Amino acid sequence: MNATEPPAAPVIGSQYNAGDIAWTLASTALVWLMIPGIGYFYSGMARSKNALSLIMLSCCSIAVVTVQWFLFGYSLAFSRTGSKVIGNFENAFFRGVLDQPSVGGSKIPDLVFMIFQCMFAALTPALAIGAAAERGRIVPTLVFIFLWTTFVYDFIACWTWSPNGWSFVMGGLDFAGGTPVHISSGAAALAYAIVLGKRSGDQKDFRPHSMSNVVIGTCFIWFGWFGFNGGSALAANLRAAMACVVTNLAASTAGLTWVLLDYRHDRKLSVLGFCSGAVAGLVAITPGSGFVSPASSVAIGFCGAVACNLAVRLKHYLKYDDAFDVFAVHGVGGIVGNILTGVFAQSWVAALDGSTVIAGGWLDGNWIQVAYQLADSAAGLSWSFCVTYLILVIMNKIPGLNLRADAHHEHTGLDLAELGEPCYGHHDDKGGVDTHVEVGEANSGTQSVESLGIKA
Repeated sequence: MNATEPPAAPVIGSQYNAGDIAWTLASTALVWLMIPGIGYFYSGMARSKNALSLIMLSCCSIAVVTVQWFLFGYSLAFSRTGSKVIGNFENAFFRGVLDQPSVGGSKIPDLVFMIFQCMFAALTPALAIGAAAERGRIVPTLVFIFLWTTFVYDFIACWTWSPNGWSFVMGGLDFAGGTPVHISSGAAALAYAIVLGKRSGDQKDFRPHSMSNVVIGTCFIWFGWFGFNGGSALAANLRAAMACVVTNLAASTAGLTWVLLDYRHDRKLSVLGFCSGAVAGLVAITPGSGFVSPASSVAIGFCGAVACNLAVRLKHYLKYDDAFDVFAVHGVGGIVGNILTGVFAQSWVAALDGSTVIAGGWLDGNWIQVAYQLADSAAGLSWSFCVTYLILVIMNKIPGLNLRADAHHEHTGLDLAELGEPCYGHHDDKGGVDTHVEVGEANSGTQSVESLGIKA
């Protein structure tokens, strides 16, 4: 090499550890897998005539939110010069999002943090729309996802995770989304269920049509949650490993707890109960997964399962039709997890990444932490419910955006009425849908496509 030649310019991004980037990108893929997992979970709990629409809506949530995230969503949630309430358009169209240290942590670049957080943003409305299952029109739901992400999720994510956000500055602890993901989606689901009203038909017919889909969806969700919580460490370190350990422990404890609670009433070991309990445990451990010890995660999983199980039963007294208990599992589970994070958070767990310093929770003598957690939970719940309700009421008044399917389409099922394809239809040699496929079996006996006046 000639001594007079200038030194080579450093490779962009070479200042970061490749292992940290690899772990965060792998976690991004794991969280992505959770979203169709939610679709399968919901589709299995629905009647067969609505199963395909729920899988499609979950997948469409990825597409709609990804575009929104590119346009201005990421900037609103995480711009460096934003306010305590919401960001600005500094990073709209991903301007300036490349190799600077991310706002979430200095160990990964902005570009990696952005795509990781995009999966969180896409997953959250996919959870919320479960409350509208079997009677919510598809196109208005996609419009709702775009608006809701903008006016609800981006605000709460800014409060919780942006260094400028008021909850972050206050000292609230939320490692992986207790408020932005679970409380917000649970509150939105409650508002959606109230605005749409109850499903038509006999409630006894609203039974899961495919427990295998429920189990497959639960497996995808549980598997992806290792990236959801473990990836939130934003580095391949001991704190990420601890987050994975407590996540698995809490889910296991909660699944077994829910089964035992249901066995006490029915003397049956419910598969649906185990799946619901596991998800409740995953929800409850989410905000504290980077702050609590393994022993504490067992307590959180148990308390989360008990609280969510009671909340599921409570909806029958309050007379709202949250089709898949989104508020009971995600809303209540998120609140319980937030509060218990204030109790069980410990400074030594947070310090496993070598840099995070917190005062801890009640176990460390920091008695004010539960008050911070309550303030964060109440703000997220109130904002999500009120803004969601307002969005839905306004949409219902706009021609073409009315939310509820008409009675005939609801009776037929959204798969055929809005997609033109049954989830379990057979195809003839010409590629057309078999006109003898049966739909609506769970609701009104055996009826063919032809008898319902639907063209194949």
